[in-house]
Amino acid sequence: MKQLALFPLNSFILPEGRMRLRVFEPRYVRLVSEASSGKRDFAIAQINPYVSQTHADRILSLATRVKIEDFEQLDDGLLGITISGIEKVLIVKRWQEADNLQVADVTALDNWPVLDIEPEYKPLIHQLEKLLQQHPALQQLYPKPNYNDASWLASRYLELIPMQPALKQQLALQNSPSPCLDSLQAWLSYNT
Repeated sequence: MKQLALFPLNSFILPEGRMRLRVFEPRYVRLVSEASSGKRDFAIAQINPYVSQTHADRILSLATRVKIEDFEQLDDGLLGITISGIEKVLIVKRWQEADNLQVADVTALDNWPVLDIEPEYKPLIHQLEKLLQQHPALQQLYPKPNYNDASWLASRYLELIPMQPALKQQLALQNSPSPCLDSLQAWLSYNT
């Protein structure tokens, strides 16, 4: 079991995912400082927007331990960081420290293995390519996309497409990316 600080967001990140964050609240400045100094790692945890802020299930159980890849001072003077997902973790116990920083005991989960994409999922590659081309900020995060890895492809879709948080969690907790790709393929077929 490992202890991680939590950075709760509406956004979702999985291993090999990348994200830019603006950091301004003192508790998260402390989180970044501790992570940078090697004192304590942190994870991005997904918020359940359908319950109140004080509800026990406000922070969902699947989180992703991340590392800081880059720092920058943003135009507004705030701290900007670029993070990348390292491993999926399951929150076992959660509490708040004095400044309301969420902290959790977590257990590591297996990341999906690298898997060659099956031919029937090829349309998903083209859709993701189009999505990244339409959003240059996203494209900058993935200069070398790994479209032919089923795990990478399924993970990026789970991060990017609007979906109920509980469903994202359920798909990300599967033993392989196949259930996610099957769901996406069905959704794509239905919406084209």
